Amino acid sequence: MSPVGVVAVSHSPALAEAAIALALEMTSDGGPAIAAAAGTADGGTGTDAARIAAAIAEVDSGDGVVVIMDLGSAIMSAELALEFVDSGLVERVRLVAAPFVEGLLAAVVRAAGGAALDEVAEEASGALRPKLEHLGGQSGGRSDEPGAENGAADAQANEPDVPDAEAQATVRNVAGLHARPASVIAGIVPGFDAEVTLAVGDRPPVSAASPIGIATLAAGPGTLVRIAARGLQAGAAVEEVRRLIEEGFGEELADLTAAGAPSASEATATAALAPAERRGTGPLGVSAGRVIGPVVVLRRSVSEPDAAERLPEDELEAALAEAAEARERVAVDYEARAASVSGERRTVLEATAAMARDDAWAAGMEPRIRRSRLTPARATWETADDLAGQYRRAGGVFAERVTDLLDVRNRVLAAITGEQPPGVPERREPYILVADDLAPADTVTLDPAICLAIVTEQGGPTSHTAIIARELGLPAVVGRANATSLVDGTLVLVDGETGEVLIDPDATAQATATGVLTTPPFVGPGATSDGHRVVLGSNVGAPRDVARAVERGAEGVGLFRTEFCFLDRDIEPSIPEQVAEYRQVFAAFPDQRVVVRTLDAGSDKPLPFLTADDEPNPALGVRGVRTARRNPDVLERQLAAIAEAAQHETAEIWVMAPMIATLAETQEFAARARGAGIGTVGVMIETPAAALTASELMGVVDFVSIGTNDLAQYTLAADRVLGDLADLADPWQPALLRLIGLVGEAGSATATPVGVCGEAAAEPALGAVLVGLGVTSLSMAARAITPVGRRLAELSIDTCRSAAAAATAASDAHGAREAALAILG
Repeated sequence: MSPVGVVAVSHSPALAEAAIALALEMTSDGGPAIAAAAGTADGGTGTDAARIAAAIAEVDSGDGVVVIMDLGSAIMSAELALEFVDSGLVERVRLVAAPFVEGLLAAVVRAAGGAALDEVAEEASGALRPKLEHLGGQSGGRSDEPGAENGAADAQANEPDVPDAEAQATVRNVAGLHARPASVIAGIVPGFDAEVTLAVGDRPPVSAASPIGIATLAAGPGTLVRIAARGLQAGAAVEEVRRLIEEGFGEELADLTAAGAPSASEATATAALAPAERRGTGPLGVSAGRVIGPVVVLRRSVSEPDAAERLPEDELEAALAEAAEARERVAVDYEARAASVSGERRTVLEATAAMARDDAWAAGMEPRIRRSRLTPARATWETADDLAGQYRRAGGVFAERVTDLLDVRNRVLAAITGEQPPGVPERREPYILVADDLAPADTVTLDPAICLAIVTEQGGPTSHTAIIARELGLPAVVGRANATSLVDGTLVLVDGETGEVLIDPDATAQATATGVLTTPPFVGPGATSDGHRVVLGSNVGAPRDVARAVERGAEGVGLFRTEFCFLDRDIEPSIPEQVAEYRQVFAAFPDQRVVVRTLDAGSDKPLPFLTADDEPNPALGVRGVRTARRNPDVLERQLAAIAEAAQHETAEIWVMAPMIATLAETQEFAARARGAGIGTVGVMIETPAAALTASELMGVVDFVSIGTNDLAQYTLAADRVLGDLADLADPWQPALLRLIGLVGEAGSATATPVGVCGEAAAEPALGAVLVGLGVTSLSMAARAITPVGRRLAELSIDTCRSAAAAATAASDAHGAREAALAILG
């Protein structure tokens, strides 16, 4: 059986696409066939029966189509559309009078789970019922509303007096049973021959097949959830739901044992409070860390364009072209910023570029310019205002994206008027950034070596501020009222775990911070307490990072990423261009080691002149040193440029290749590098194959460096930027530590230096474990050098080795961390 198709009929293309995007996020396998029939043929606001009929035919696979409509003429247009549809198909179409967003989400999730046509339609029809029950009728719902009678029957059917199986589970993930976990549960329940319900406190149970019903339980971390089921597979269904809840859906887990954390009974009572009592819970910590620093407030300065100004008739076409050109320039700028970063930062910038190009802008601006003769700036302002209203009404994740939309507006206005767009202030001294909210273009440009933390008045745990702050490792607090009223320079303490923001903290409070502004730079050499030498270097992504690395006392550069020379270019940089850039870094570290990684193109760093854009799985494709298979000349010229730059400076230059998997690749790269005049040649250990054959590789090269981020990704088969698999990408995973141990043993046996340049090196306790596994150098973000150096100086090499042995013997990442900390103290 093919999934039932779904059609979303809306007056607004932007609203339809946004609602569809939300619904599809709630399915694990891409969801059913779904199409938007929104707006008129000329791009205006409205509905079109012909477009609806075409959409119905498009998504039908033989098992029927559910049509969700927003309001007014959408219903009449959908009814008219059935006159254009083949009579056999009409019998398989259900027009559902459901609330647009909730109904669409419910229909997509049930269809994705393989439910039959009438089941999907019924779930969509009752989508508003859980919300009405949760609010106790506050929304004005009546018992005679469509679906109310069926809702009562459903509730009775789903609440058996004596269930065949039941259990309790404590919610453990930080975000609780929000929309995504709710959809995970709703997606697996239909696979069992059982009717399953969930309940919290003394509130009525909800169907576990209803993601909206589950979400309205408001079950936060620590909440006790009752699971009940009736049917042939009741026991198996209950156990699977219990396991999902207890394991936290692969998301970040809350510390339910911490002081002040609610007990299960307390959390259940909190979840059962009336909505008004739950409001105003205050700031929310969304990225852990506790730091102190002076405030810099980001103030936005875009003024509203004149509403009275009108254009002459003969300037309207030029105004339309000017507006379109401004939006395109803004989209291109977002894409350029995206090309300079990776991971989640790249994803959100690319999404915002798509937002800038969305047809909804033209649909809103064209009538304002043609009919009302508004200026391009004023038309941009009013259109953005309309779109923002639609996003806010959609609620949830969409409401959090309003900041992104308004950032597009502000940048388009700046492009039209020639003004400087608002953004993060240029600072050389460390600071804590405070803002009403941050757009992706703001957040991705933050230098974590200078920006210590983020505090915003708006935003939530899924906002771009939160996502990118976690990726950058910056403590962050969102929802802090009146934060922007702080005066620049005010000293504050920010705790990104508890949400605490203290203004002018006293000495006692300052002593609790782990990232105090006054932390002195590291004074080497790096070593354990008994003199075992460990070189502590800095990761450098461009010449601009050099000043911070030098300031924080780095013992050279353990990873010099050379991609900055190549990204955002249509053609390869010349050898003289590369030499000039490399020399800036080499010159900053006279007589110190600088480890240069050759171009790591491919995967999340595509280059138009070197990599293909049609690989089905770029992370496993032609990336890193493999690009030399297609175009060896690019690598040859880069090696020549590195060798030439090294001749002009006194730094000790080591060069290594990324993404090595075999001995043959190692031999070929070593020959190329030495032939170019490179004296010290190495490779990166980022694949399990390289780790397992490290001893053989060390017979060819002078050193190796372990990239823990990619090594974890390939060892655990888990995308390192996918939040749902964050637990698998944890560098404390015993499988990863054991591979690192194999490399360390090979290094000790062959007297080959073994470095680590992944994020794992920046955690003091994990750094000690890595040293215990045989690692001889650690490279990290500059600001982490002092705490890592201090920690090593407190420990003997034997203590590090004991901690490493305990960690590798553990059964999971949590156990590895706890076992190591028990020894390290």
